[in-house]
Amino acid sequence: MQALYTYDFAQVDGKTPMIEFLDSLTVRERAKVFAYIEKLVELKNSGLQPKENLSKYLTDGIFEMRVSFENRIARSLYFYQSERRVIFSHGFVKKTQKTPPAEIRRAVVIRSKTQEEYHE
Repeated sequence: MQALYTYDFAQVDGKTPMIEFLDSLTVRERAKVFAYIEKLVELKNSGLQPKENLSKYLTDGIFEMRVSFENRIARSLYFYQSERRVIFSHGFVKKTQKTPPAEIRRAVVIRSKTQEEYHE
């Protein structure tokens, strides 16, 4: 039997950017983000491709998970570490239609730092 997908949050320099982002949300918003994370992992474990309104490939191995709240949209960036491990780098509340390049660069930096620690 194939191993199941799991998820985790990247730790960088003793901090966990995704947890810091989640702490900035209301309890209801936080619960919705966790529900979407669970849904994403469940779809991957079922062999189904998440729809673009849930998860979208951005660039360079970085993906974005979108969660709509009443009056704003949260985006959480993630990447894959090893074959079936989803690592969430960080999140932010969207202010523009496109994902800001600085946020994508931040995810790439977090991924490279995470992979350095992972391979030590």
